[in-house]
Amino acid sequence: MGRSICNDNALSWPICIVLVANFSCITDGSTRSKTPLAPAIIVFGDSTVDAGNNNYLATIVKSDFPPYGRDFDTRKATGRFCNGRLATDYIASLVGLPYPLAYLDPEAEGENIVQGICFASSASGYYNGTAENFNVASLTGQLKWYQEYFGKLSDFVGPANASSIISKALFILSTGSNDYVNNYYINLDLQNKYHLDQYRDILLSSYKSFIQDLYNSGARRIAVISLPPLGCLPSQITLYGEGEVKCIEFLNTQALSFNQDLRQATTTLKNSMPDIRLAYSDLYTVFLDVISEPRKYGFSHALKSCCGVGNLAVSILCNQLTPGTCSNASSYVFWDSFHPSDHMNSILANSLFAQPLKELLF
Repeated sequence: MGRSICNDNALSWPICIVLVANFSCITDGSTRSKTPLAPAIIVFGDSTVDAGNNNYLATIVKSDFPPYGRDFDTRKATGRFCNGRLATDYIASLVGLPYPLAYLDPEAEGENIVQGICFASSASGYYNGTAENFNVASLTGQLKWYQEYFGKLSDFVGPANASSIISKALFILSTGSNDYVNNYYINLDLQNKYHLDQYRDILLSSYKSFIQDLYNSGARRIAVISLPPLGCLPSQITLYGEGEVKCIEFLNTQALSFNQDLRQATTTLKNSMPDIRLAYSDLYTVFLDVISEPRKYGFSHALKSCCGVGNLAVSILCNQLTPGTCSNASSYVFWDSFHPSDHMNSILANSLFAQPLKELLF
């Protein structure tokens, strides 16, 4: 744990941060400096935004091996479920910050945690039971990590500066897909216990409690990412498509229904919390637009994955020996059967930055 080099009574966060870290970030492989739009980026969620926390957990849900990471800046697997960067990596660069490190990464200490951190854990969801199925960190567990992080940050920059950073940081929450495709729809016990509407209410209740906890901890700028069109994931097309390569309507309908309620819950929360900037971020629409007109965005393949070519290849099933893995992932919307490619993540990041995130940052 590093010694604080910032005096709580003497330095505001911009001056303090300049002393402990530079503001360089990487965009498309180049390094540039800029004044950040926020002092830090703090990420919660699942494999869509996990920067490698599952590397350090006793779970089979890992991606710390090739061909994952083959197009990342270091050309090495990092634990990201992608051939390259996540949408949150691109967002961090747009904000003017370095990629947030996974909280469990041994390098996540001292000045490396001042400008952000990632608590996301692949295979988790709003429902704690979803994470328990895979022995990964639930949102409850991620909140505990966050509390530990605040203590470490306070030790390094001082309590007052830590609170200032948190109040101005950009928080991102991206989760929920696993609650449906990797839990409810394959879990007969859960289906017998809860009607679909009841289950959705449980997920939304978890979301509301999570946002309230973040708010109580000092967070004031929070973006929640909607569900994507779940029926267009290659894995779900393989499971439910009966041999046809087309989006599965009942899954897309459920995603839309959840997103509508998530948007309403976000509005209600925003109106009930003084000084909060809480933004619902519509991932569904841009995702579906890309899938509907892939060539407009530079893609040749919309509903098949690069690794595994549209089967059920993800995690250990997407490896160096997986037959059919493509040579050019940038022509695919999906890297594996669940996750977007680096190219798709860049499109999603730019869309999210243009629509809701600027409301939080300006």
